[in-house]
Amino acid sequence: MSGARTAPNAETAGRMVEEILDRLASSGDRAACEAAEELVRVLMEFYGAAFARAMDLLGHCPERPAREAVDALLRDELVAGLLVLHGLHPDDAPTRIAHALDTLPQDVESIGFDPATGELRLRLTGSADCGRGDARDAVEQAARDTLACFAPEVTAVTLEADTASGPVLLQIGAGPPGASSSGPSGRPPATAAP
Repeated sequence: MSGARTAPNAETAGRMVEEILDRLASSGDRAACEAAEELVRVLMEFYGAAFARAMDLLGHCPERPAREAVDALLRDELVAGLLVLHGLHPDDAPTRIAHALDTLPQDVESIGFDPATGELRLRLTGSADCGRGDARDAVEQAARDTLACFAPEVTAVTLEADTASGPVLLQIGAGPPGASSSGPSGRPPATAAP
């Protein structure tokens, strides 16, 4: 945001919005006028929800120290998103990415973030339902949704499986390699578990 322009007060801002909407209405483009009015309505709802949430978070424990109150606001997805949108969030992108990942129900870790492309590579550190595609898709979508609020710099998420903690495949055979395939009774010999 440019520092040359001062922030208008509520009365001035309201008057400016009305003037812009009136100019659009006088242009005769009804669709543009309706779209502009809808845009203003959606933005007002968004900002109103964020301010309501901030007041709610601050009102829960009015005696809490200021740092705890700020932390509560920064942990809130709606308020944090608004702060990021306006360049007011005090945390850098890696910190906000880490926080967003901590809020996911599935354990993931960041493998790397490329600010030039906006790609964030993640690795599943839990089983994610033994690698089922739909579970992986759900984790990836949850990551995208959360990152959109806390770290909009992330424009792409690539999810990789954690091969070290994946399920172990057991091979069931007739016996150890090189052993006879059948014992004296004609059945495969029993092997003792280690």
